[in-house]
Amino acid sequence: MKKKAYVPVVESELRRRSVTMPQVIRNASGIIILNKRIKSLIFSTDIAVIHNSNPDAVMAVYPFTPTLTITQALMSASFVPLFIGVGGGLTSGNRSVYLALQAELLGAYGVVVNAPIKNEVIRDMSSSLDIPVVATVVSENDDFEGKVNAGVKIFNVSGGKNTIEIVKKVRDIFGEEFPIIATGGRTEESIIKTIEAGANAITYTPPSSAEIFSSVMQNYREFK
Repeated sequence: MKKKAYVPVVESELRRRSVTMPQVIRNASGIIILNKRIKSLIFSTDIAVIHNSNPDAVMAVYPFTPTLTITQALMSASFVPLFIGVGGGLTSGNRSVYLALQAELLGAYGVVVNAPIKNEVIRDMSSSLDIPVVATVVSENDDFEGKVNAGVKIFNVSGGKNTIEIVKKVRDIFGEEFPIIATGGRTEESIIKTIEAGANAITYTPPSSAEIFSSVMQNYREFK
């Protein structure tokens, strides 16, 4: 049996406090996107967290109207590929298509559309872009085939407690070759189950800056 190679670790004193992805995500197969293999994605738009974390990519989707200013700020903070939200719910139609094109020109690896988006908009978007369109799906009743036929290249499964069942359904419909990103939860057990269900890559929701700073402040108080 081949001996497992020792991996040296070089740390920085000033950058020791950071958000690290759960090691168990490395068990996923990953998805090769634009020649880069991606297994872990951090789900965040917090520039400080993005800048101090170690994912393979960033999933930057937020509950506000997408703007070019936000895209530019996120691009400037990320050292790894960025998948940026371009609407699909409140913001849709031509506006989403234009935002997607701008995201590509700024260097995004992919654009993410929300579950309510119409297939016609996906078709217009995918025909205008060279980067993949990632569709978020939240229910087993979603129009999976319609979205793929319209040009979706990757599904981002975010179904809460039903995520694993949705992943299994997508696998049953499209087989083992279709790329699936899925939320894995915050425990190693839930991440493993999501990977076993068929997810190729896992999105991880980190603690917020407020949660991290709370523990830091508590340490400061105890030291004082």
